[in-house]
Amino acid sequence: MDVRINWLWTVGTHLSPCTSAGTWQVCEILISFTIVLPSLQFGQTIPQKSGQRAPAAVRVLFVGCNSDGQLGPVAAPRGAEKAVQMDARAAKRLAYYRAEDAPGVLAPRGWYCFGAYGSNGSFLYVTPQPIKRDDLFSTTWGGFTGPAIQASKTYGGTSGRFEVAKVIARVFPARKAFVENVLKQAMAPASDYPFAPFPKDSLIFKSDRIVEYQTPPRSEGLGTISRLQASDYPISGVAILQGEEPDLLFLAVRLPPGMNDLALPIIQQVEGDDAPGLPKK
Repeated sequence: MDVRINWLWTVGTHLSPCTSAGTWQVCEILISFTIVLPSLQFGQTIPQKSGQRAPAAVRVLFVGCNSDGQLGPVAAPRGAEKAVQMDARAAKRLAYYRAEDAPGVLAPRGWYCFGAYGSNGSFLYVTPQPIKRDDLFSTTWGGFTGPAIQASKTYGGTSGRFEVAKVIARVFPARKAFVENVLKQAMAPASDYPFAPFPKDSLIFKSDRIVEYQTPPRSEGLGTISRLQASDYPISGVAILQGEEPDLLFLAVRLPPGMNDLALPIIQQVEGDDAPGLPKK
């Protein structure tokens, strides 16, 4: 089964959930966490019920996205329809968006997309409104406040390691050594890399390198580490570590009312495409 954790604020306690890599202890903070945790090992998955059939493979529309970055503009790639395993009715409401060298992602049909890339990684944004290139590269723009989807891959072996370390510190305690090494290089205080989950996030540990999350409305969490700002609607997604560096594959999804049922297949597609070895749901 999946490991579901509710983080509840208490005073004067410490966090020590058991992982396959040993014990993760955070004793330096004044306010920390207690957990509600079934006696399960991380990385187990919910077994499929007897007689339950996996969704049939269906095809969704491919949409290529223009991108821009360190070496200049890049034209949208061309592609064929994307084969996915999901409910056919949901598939009719979705398309597969992809920019050159960026992770592809399912999103509602008819939305707009744009990609960005650099030495730190590659990023794809999909929203209901046209995306302004200048906003993405502005130092003053705060981010998306409405419905939006971000799919990104941040490189742990380049300048992207600082952002990768922030996520590892929050939800991947087995890779604490990576964060400690980055802290030796960072021109930032250790307080910028707290070894504890965001207090209001709900987390599901699929394994020691894959964590699904939900950041609630008007709250800071993994969801707002992306270019999505806190707003009146929750942000759902998944964080996946890849390779030994490691790189971070990250998804943040905020959908408008009436489309929330699409969040799960969007997350499952990223897990299925980009997390080899993850059991299918």
